[in-house]
This record gives sequence, C-alpha cells and structure tokens, in this order.
Amino acid sequence: MATVAEAGTRDVSPAKRAMLLTALYIAQEQHGWLTPQALDRVARRFDMTPGQVYATASFYTLFKLAPQGRYRIQVCEGLSCYLVGGAEPVIAQVGRQLDLRPGETSPDGRFTLEVVECLASCGTAPALRINDELYEHMTPEKIDRLLADLVAKT
Repeated sequence: MATVAEAGTRDVSPAKRAMLLTALYIAQEQHGWLTPQALDRVARRFDMTPGQVYATASFYTLFKLAPQGRYRIQVCEGLSCYLVGGAEPVIAQVGRQLDLRPGETSPDGRFTLEVVECLASCGTAPALRINDELYEHMTPEKIDRLLADLVAKT
C-alpha cells in the first residue's frame, strides 16, 4: 500500500474520480470485498496510486476492505441518531442478540456488526442498514424481529 506522501502525488480528474466509485463497486461485487489485489488493479487501470484508491474506498461505508459476514449490519452513530438516544442502545441490542461487538464477524460468517458515522437517515433516526437495505425508527422490538427473521433465513 502506498504511503500517505505517495497518495496525493498524481492529479486525478473529477470524471476519473466518479468512474472510480463504479470500478470499486464492480471489483467488490466480483470478490465480495475489496482485496488488496483488486485495489491495485483498479489503481493501475485509472493510473492512480494505490493510496489514492484506498483513500477513496476507505471513505465510503459502502465498500468492504475486509471479508464480511453474509449480513453486514451497520448501525448509525451520527448526531441525529445519538440525539434521539438510539445509537448506543441499538448497538447494544444488536450486539446482545448476535453476541458480537462492533467490528466483529460471527464465527459462522453470517453477521458482521459495524458502527458507522452516518446512514443519511437523520429524519428517521435511529437507523441501521443491513447490506443495502435501510431500517428506520428502530426500537428494541423492531431489532429483535428483524434479527430473528435473518437468523431464520440462514
């Protein structure tokens, strides 16, 4: 991986940056996550440094930089979720139900719990996202039902 000093050594056009997001998404779809090899391949394709590509990928919660569970549960701890008292209780409820701490994946590979800064659902806080689906106005009861449904599916 490139050093911080190397990350900004090449100018990148806005059009190339926009295409980069699509390329990263496609690479992630192929591998399930953004492997170091995939990041290097994208960097070469766009004539960017690996550091530039990594900086972009690590900024967006959409991208996975490590293998994840089948169900990637992201709990918002942004200001709106926090102010309605949702961030910590939601994290705790999900963690208790799945016996996970933030950043962990269940031993069976089914669930990954992450805490993210924002899910862009401020008006419907507290919120969480599972894979690509957003769940709003979460309560302990809603969380229990949602997780029970997921456990039953797998």
